[in-house]
Amino acid sequence: MSEKQNFFEVIIIGAGPIGLACGIEAQKRGISHLILEKGCLVNSIFHYPTNMVFFSTSDRLEIGEVPFISHGDKPTRREALEYYRRVAEAWKLHVHTYERVETVQRSADGFQLRTSRGNYRAKFVIVATGFYDHFNPLNVPGEDLPKVKHYYDEPHPYAYQKVAVIGAGNSAVDVALETYRRGAEVTMIIRESRLREGIKYWVRPDIENRIREGAITAYFHSTVMEIREKEIIFQTPRGIKKLENDFVFAMTGYHPDYDFLRQMGMEITEEPNLVPVFNPVNQESNVPGLYLAGVVCGGMETTRYVIENSRHHAGLIFNDIEKKGKKRL
Repeated sequence: MSEKQNFFEVIIIGAGPIGLACGIEAQKRGISHLILEKGCLVNSIFHYPTNMVFFSTSDRLEIGEVPFISHGDKPTRREALEYYRRVAEAWKLHVHTYERVETVQRSADGFQLRTSRGNYRAKFVIVATGFYDHFNPLNVPGEDLPKVKHYYDEPHPYAYQKVAVIGAGNSAVDVALETYRRGAEVTMIIRESRLREGIKYWVRPDIENRIREGAITAYFHSTVMEIREKEIIFQTPRGIKKLENDFVFAMTGYHPDYDFLRQMGMEITEEPNLVPVFNPVNQESNVPGLYLAGVVCGGMETTRYVIENSRHHAGLIFNDIEKKGKKRL
C-alpha cells in the first residue's frame, strides 16, 4: 500500500453499531474514512448468546436512516446481525474486518497506526471499541478451568448438568432461565441482596417465580471462594457451602481495554468507575484529535451507554472535525 493509499482523514477503530454510525457520518460529509475491526462486522453482537433478544425496540437501534424491521417487538441477535450488515452495504462503508489495531501514536500531522496487517496515517482517530471482549475476572482459584465460562452461547450443551451462575444482571438471569428449561440443575450465586434493577421487565417475573418456588436455587449475599473440577465452594451468610458442579457461568460483567486506551495517551478517572476522560460536547479525549464514541465512554459503568443513547456521538464528533478542518483553511 502506497503512502497516499494508506492515509485517511478519519480512522475509526471498531465496527460495532456506533463505529458504523461514525462511518456513515463520514460518508455523508465526504470525509475519507477507514473502519478497522479486529473481528467480524459488529463483532460484539455476533458473540452475544444465540437466542438473545434486545432490550430496545428496533427503531431505537437504527442508524443511517436505514429502517430496522423485526418480526417481534424486540429484535433478535440474528436480526441485528443482518440489519447492520445491510447498513454497511447500503452506505458503502470502508471496513477492514479481522485487522487488529496494535498501536496508535500522535504525530505532527495527526496519527500513525500500526495494525496486524500494515500501517496507516490519519488526521483524526475515533475509538468505538466497546467493552465486551474483556471480562471482569473472579480472581479465585480454579477460574481458569475449562468448565468456567465468561461468555454464554446457547443452552443445549448444558442440559442435565449442574450449573452455577454467578451474577445478578440480565446475562446471569438469561443463562439461569435458559439452562433450567433444558433440564439443568441451576444455582445462582449473587453478591448483592437482590437481582439488579435493570432486569428486563418481561423476564423479571419469570426468574423471581422460579427462585420463589425453588426451581432455581439462589444464594444472595454470597461470593465464590474456589472452583474445583467437580464442585464449587462459596461463602454464604450462613457459612461456607460446597456444591457438586459441572459448569460455572461467571456473568460478572465486562470492561474496556484500558491498556489500549492508555497506550494512546488517554487519561482514565480513578476507581471504581475508570471512565476515559472526554469532552461530552464533542466526544474528544484529552488527546487532541482522538475521539471516543459509544459504550466505551462509560468505563466500568457498562450500562450507562447503549446503542440508542450513543448513536448521536457520531454527529457530535464530525461537527467538531469539520470545524477543525475549516480552521486550517
